[in-house]
Amino acid sequence: MINLPLSKVKPGMVTAQSIYNESGGSYLTKGTELTESYIEKLQKLGVSGIHVLSMDTKNPGVTPPEGILTEKTRAMAIQHVYHVFEDVRKKGTFDIGPLRASAASIVNDVTLRRRNLVQLTDLRTHDMYTFAHSVNVAMLSGILASLLNMDKNHIVELTLGALLHDIGKVDIPKEVLNKPGRLDDKEFALIKTHPTRGMEHIKKLNLPDSKLLSIVALEHHEHLDGRGYPQGLKGDAIHPYGRIAAIADVYDALTSERAYKRPYTPAIAYKLMKFCSPGQFSPTLLNLFFKNVAIYPVGTVIKTNYGYGIVKSAEFGRTDRPVVAIFADGDGKPVKTKVIDFSEERDAKVESVLNGIELFHFVHELHFDPAERLVED
Repeated sequence: MINLPLSKVKPGMVTAQSIYNESGGSYLTKGTELTESYIEKLQKLGVSGIHVLSMDTKNPGVTPPEGILTEKTRAMAIQHVYHVFEDVRKKGTFDIGPLRASAASIVNDVTLRRRNLVQLTDLRTHDMYTFAHSVNVAMLSGILASLLNMDKNHIVELTLGALLHDIGKVDIPKEVLNKPGRLDDKEFALIKTHPTRGMEHIKKLNLPDSKLLSIVALEHHEHLDGRGYPQGLKGDAIHPYGRIAAIADVYDALTSERAYKRPYTPAIAYKLMKFCSPGQFSPTLLNLFFKNVAIYPVGTVIKTNYGYGIVKSAEFGRTDRPVVAIFADGDGKPVKTKVIDFSEERDAKVESVLNGIELFHFVHELHFDPAERLVED
């Protein structure tokens, strides 16, 4: 998979990630061959870049890894979250039944596909960010809860709470949520009210489990060191659901495109969360989380101390040490493909992940597609 700016995407390339609209319908599903019309539509939607399987417009050669959620589960969950937000906005209340069904489907997919690593997330437009983000946070929370061997009923409960974790944002103006520039103090203060607002919306339902469901909404921005909001809770005062959802929430936010930023690669998100945010997350939970999240997704082109390579595979528990097909030396000169398992080579190091522009120029100058080397091997 190769991440390219949309300006470099050509008809015939095949998508490696799905793109959904706000109500859960898909603009494009992964594995779709792009046409001029599709590319123009993506431009109008404000999509700045997309992962494709290969730069070869005639024979993509590789297939996208199977995701954690089926397309049916993801689309239905996005649709249900969308309708819940609309109902709360218009009526102040909502029917939680369909969302419970989506939570159960997500947990079922997570259970059945627990051997799959989290690779690429879906693309989403700015207007529907919150809905798809809610589904991703639910999926990631369910995965982490499953790795902790939590009771299945508790996993479903946490997943349902995660689907609702941003429900308080219905009270925040869209121009603030989607502001492309830096928020001023007043706007940021307004944003910081959404956890409390979310808790209040959920408690209005008077459900038997509304207190536990509202915990995720209330605590997903709390930090272990007490520097989070809205309550400034510390350590064990934060419910396990809140600690889990906090990791899922930040990871998906970092790796998603927003009106004010480009998406970070999973490798950068990993470094930011593990090394640049001391005291924010539980180290134990964070380490477990990244055992199941591909830091270098299959198809990622990287520069290593052995030269340039493309990630061939990654396994649970050692996602920072992938199997890499080296196709060029350190100067970018093509070499016979050599497969190296970084988990078995102590001296092997990943120096950087090539972004869209770097990769495009690299491929253009060498006149070959790294993805072809992945297939050849």
